[in-house]
Amino acid sequence: MSDTDVAASPSGGMDHHVSVDPAIVTEPRPAADGGPDMVQLLTPEGERVHHTEYDAIIDALSHDELRAFYRDLVLIRRVDQEATALQRQGELGLWASLLGQEAAQIGCGRAMRTQDHAFPGYREHGIAWTRGLDPMRLIAMYRGVDKGAWDPAEFGFHGYTIVIGNQSLIGTGYAMGIQRDGAVGTGDDQRDAAVIACMGDGATAQGDNNEAFVFAGVYNSPVVFFCQNNQWAISEPNARQTRAPIYKRADGFGFPGIRVDGNDVLASYAVTKTMLDRARSGDGPSLVEAYTYRMAAHTTSDDPTKYRVSAEVEIWKLRDPIARYKRWLMSEGIADHDYFEAIDREADELGEHVRTATVSMPDPDVGDIFDQVYVEPHQQVADDKATFTAYLESFEGQEVQA
Repeated sequence: MSDTDVAASPSGGMDHHVSVDPAIVTEPRPAADGGPDMVQLLTPEGERVHHTEYDAIIDALSHDELRAFYRDLVLIRRVDQEATALQRQGELGLWASLLGQEAAQIGCGRAMRTQDHAFPGYREHGIAWTRGLDPMRLIAMYRGVDKGAWDPAEFGFHGYTIVIGNQSLIGTGYAMGIQRDGAVGTGDDQRDAAVIACMGDGATAQGDNNEAFVFAGVYNSPVVFFCQNNQWAISEPNARQTRAPIYKRADGFGFPGIRVDGNDVLASYAVTKTMLDRARSGDGPSLVEAYTYRMAAHTTSDDPTKYRVSAEVEIWKLRDPIARYKRWLMSEGIADHDYFEAIDREADELGEHVRTATVSMPDPDVGDIFDQVYVEPHQQVADDKATFTAYLESFEGQEVQA
């Protein structure tokens, strides 16, 4: 997740590319079905798959809630598409697309309770959406006019993390704090809390991530490690990262792991909800591997045609999370043509808003970089800001010489 697609490297950098075996780019890899252990409640054709452990969770959802999932999927994809276009037009410095991973993120985010906390990588726009964070806050960050300084306590959604796997450690530490505050296993649905720590398949090869697994397992921390396995850590396929399925790594750390169809919003929701409930009740950590695919580039600075073939992408297009969910809603009579048209109109309005709001964002006051260093006033920082402000003001009214 996100750190989602970065393979382990000495720098841990987001756009560090590695050499690729020519065989990878000349032959398409088979798009595996996730194996017999993968939890799937909707097939790519939009047919319901019944599962004794999760049917009750889905059956408990109202038609309004089921329709709301579709709205989430469509609107966050539109935000993503607009942000990608804006970057191509020079309005954003960078953008990390979630195209193809919407169901994993919406299912995960909607499974959380208000008091839960999510620790994202840099691609979790869908989870941010479900936590009530205005997507323009994310776009402002990628535009370079905001530091991502939203209040994590307000949204239960912490800052984007570029250092790969780092959010796993931070999330585990926060979960240990929840545990020590006595907000686990009390039976109070308004108090008991858990953490979602997001990662990508590449991050599972990082030391930070494995250290987080150790601490979470040993201390029975209320954390769900949510891995979006989108098949590629930048240019490195899964075969270059691990010989075993990612969800099985949990066995070595003493907690359960489960693979879910990450293109199935119902399965992603049901499995994540089950694991979050387990964590809140005091039964400890778990690893959810959302088996999905990164349809777009790693970021807008990446060219995936250099390391993967179009045939593989075409296979995964047939597993599109929005198309399958729409087919199911229609077949069950949960939503009709008028509803889908209304969502399309709302998406168009949102797209226009994203474009207009992005290009009209004011440049920040440069002195703002000093304002959120410490919670309490700090004399050294105040002195530094005063010095820097005076320095900038000394240029006012001066003409710049060519």
